[in-house]
Amino acid sequence: MIADHALEWRPRHPTDLRQTLGSLRRGIGDPSFQLDQAGAVWRAVRTAEGDATIRLRQSPDGMLRCEGWGPGAGSAVEQAPELLGERDDPSGFVPLLPVLADAHRRNPGLRVPRTAQVFEALAASILEQKVITLQAHDSWRRLVTRFGAAAPGPTPRPMRVVPSAEVWRAIPSWEWHKAGVDPRRAATVQNAARHARRLDEAVGMSPADAAARLTLMQGVGPWTAAEVAQRALGDADAVSVGDYHLANYVGHALAGHDMSDEEMLEALEPWAGHRYRVVRLLGAAGVRGRPRRGPRMPFVDHRAI
Repeated sequence: MIADHALEWRPRHPTDLRQTLGSLRRGIGDPSFQLDQAGAVWRAVRTAEGDATIRLRQSPDGMLRCEGWGPGAGSAVEQAPELLGERDDPSGFVPLLPVLADAHRRNPGLRVPRTAQVFEALAASILEQKVITLQAHDSWRRLVTRFGAAAPGPTPRPMRVVPSAEVWRAIPSWEWHKAGVDPRRAATVQNAARHARRLDEAVGMSPADAAARLTLMQGVGPWTAAEVAQRALGDADAVSVGDYHLANYVGHALAGHDMSDEEMLEALEPWAGHRYRVVRLLGAAGVRGRPRRGPRMPFVDHRAI
């Protein structure tokens, strides 16, 4: 099927398509994100003009191409360079440590994406609060599949567009329960949905002002705001303070010992402006963190409560 809109460009920095967009995928079953056998990335997106599906491909010489289908295809395709890190500027990043220099050398095309979809990123991040990742991803898959609209275009498998704020607000309590989401997180998503327009204004704010806007919402703290900033705002400096594993991971990766959140922030200070980039590079390079000897976050089946 011929695309409704298409764009081809050469990125200003080395860009690895799948590595850059990998942080946007909420598990292998994410109905709004697919990888096809040819290596293309498909995303079902919501725009002000309507729903759209985009296919993003990369040629061997580094050229990037985006094709879009649906009423929102024009704006979705136009935003594709920004989605793939066109605003991300790694020029001030200096690895300093051998482990980071190696990670940077091995992953030169890792960019920080920017979806500009604040409420969408916030809803997904709220589902990930205080539960293991697999559990949150299962909840996301169930809710987006159940309440999202069918994605337009020739998708490799049936895909769904993430529900609008109005739809999130209308999800009844029993559907949250069936998806394994406890009442607190459900209420936090629905409260944020009531203020989705104001939250989406954070796209045009400074990182500090955007974080302040997000954390005005009840149930949204620094961890959640950072998770949103990393994806929706393309913030290469946003650190997920309060993460169950992150401080100890960074501590062992950089210094060989456990760290508190405060110690982690101090250790990352030499890379101010690029602290999230440091975390992404360490993970992409497979740098080992803390040995898994301590307790792990338990699985809590909220459907059984």
